[in-house]
Amino acid sequence: MSTETITQEHRTAGITTAAPWRVRTVAVLANYCLSVTCNDGTAGTVDMSQLISSEQAGIFAALKDEQLFDQVRIELGALTWPNGADLDPVWMHEEIGKNKTWCVPR
Repeated sequence: MSTETITQEHRTAGITTAAPWRVRTVAVLANYCLSVTCNDGTAGTVDMSQLISSEQAGIFAALKDEQLFDQVRIELGALTWPNGADLDPVWMHEEIGKNKTWCVPR
């Protein structure tokens, strides 16, 4: 199942929608992976499988539930889930820019 979310413009004072690291689109892939595209066109895959299965997963452990994982959304340019989990978009942008794939560490 592939779902895709496209960010909406945020017009809140002080928020710049053009920041290159902001996530513009996200699609859920198999095996706890996401396909993302940022404002500057940087695109790649985020592999969360190692983090989610780690004993130190913390808040991310709940994302083993694929129905919850599939509820990823974009808030202010960052990937978030209903349980409060989120990923640092600047770090993700840097890693995808270098490698096209980011295996989120445990």
